[in-house]
Amino acid sequence: MPPTDMSRRDLLAGAAGLTAGGLLMAGSDADAQPQRPAELKIGITTFLSGPASVFGVPGRQAAEMMVDEFNQRGGIGGVRVRALFVDEAPGTEHLVGEFRRLVQSEGVHVMFASISSGSCLACTPLSRDLQKTTVLWDCATQRIFEEGPQPFAFRTQGFATPEVLAPLLYLLKTKPEFRTMAVINQDYAWGRDSWEMWRTGMEALKPGVRIVAELFPRLGAPDFTTEITRLLAARPDVIFSGHWGGDLVTLARQAAERRLFERSTFVLPVAEASLPILGRTFPAGHVIGTRGDHWNNHPRPKDPARLRALNEAYRARFNEPVIYPVHHMVQAFNALKAAYEKAIAAKGGGWPNDMELAAAFRGLTFDSPTATITLREDGQGLEDQIVGVSTHAEGTPYAIPKDMVIFPAAMVSTPVGMKSVDWLKTLKPDILAQVPAAISG
Repeated sequence: MPPTDMSRRDLLAGAAGLTAGGLLMAGSDADAQPQRPAELKIGITTFLSGPASVFGVPGRQAAEMMVDEFNQRGGIGGVRVRALFVDEAPGTEHLVGEFRRLVQSEGVHVMFASISSGSCLACTPLSRDLQKTTVLWDCATQRIFEEGPQPFAFRTQGFATPEVLAPLLYLLKTKPEFRTMAVINQDYAWGRDSWEMWRTGMEALKPGVRIVAELFPRLGAPDFTTEITRLLAARPDVIFSGHWGGDLVTLARQAAERRLFERSTFVLPVAEASLPILGRTFPAGHVIGTRGDHWNNHPRPKDPARLRALNEAYRARFNEPVIYPVHHMVQAFNALKAAYEKAIAAKGGGWPNDMELAAAFRGLTFDSPTATITLREDGQGLEDQIVGVSTHAEGTPYAIPKDMVIFPAAMVSTPVGMKSVDWLKTLKPDILAQVPAAISG
């Protein structure tokens, strides 16, 4: 692990060194001029079973839709696309083995990994070991690019720090009077890291808030009775929870039954994907995030027609609304296409090898239905964040956000070369003056 005070210059120099080292290790393979393949194979890891499949299956469905769309238009660089899927649910040991199998035995050209932060932390080192371009299509952990250079890994959406900081700023701007706080998070990388970042940012921007409960039930817990009882007794003004997927659905239903939502304001950074499942069970008046600027009724999308087409096509094919994993998968495919086009153009029409494809991703800019996304020199994508407060609107069967704020990516993202916790410590209350005005809708 690099030292905590790694500078931006050190990070970039390390990346250059690793890339050069990769060229030397790869030898003739890296220098070889590959022929245009008969098909472009993409290995995709996602949850296809278990509680997290409420995220993972929509991701797979979006991938299938994108493959069909690309192939109808001639593929990528004139090559048809084929996706090969791996289930994350059996755990990281299984996932690592499948990652290696897809690269070494199936000959995939690119890997897409993963939903779980733990999965990405396990898979990302393989991208360097196997020198295989890997798109981190959904996981949030900030540690990927903060613990050392990743010459073959690129994240095509935002990450944990802006996904936590934006809801914190929203809360401080709209409900600053809270005095007590609790957390209930899943006991794994995202749950622990997101709480550390929230608490660090809160201490910098609103010191003196009293923490009355810190609860970390296991990932996939089927019952939260004990935790809800403790929260009811502690009576915090605000409850932070990074729960997602089936875990969030279970927690929200049980909390609603016990009327916990009536006694505390919840802040849920990743609630958007679970709202359609929860229906009217999820109450109004709570802070909800969308893990980026992903919302079906985005108040100011870059391309309204494209967003509408995505929503309509996905619903027509799968009979369910678009949620943020769908956006993340669409972004991953759009970035892949843009990177191949960039790399092919740089070779005068030739097909790129792994090193050339990875080089094309660095600094890449591509469009999504809602915004333009840029990948920084460290491989991290910059993505705006939408946060709002839940409401029940006439004609909608589930809670939706109102009074939405679109936080610019640059405002809420850790600078290159810094650790997120260290950066959050430097924040000053005057950042609240930079929070954009809320948009009704």
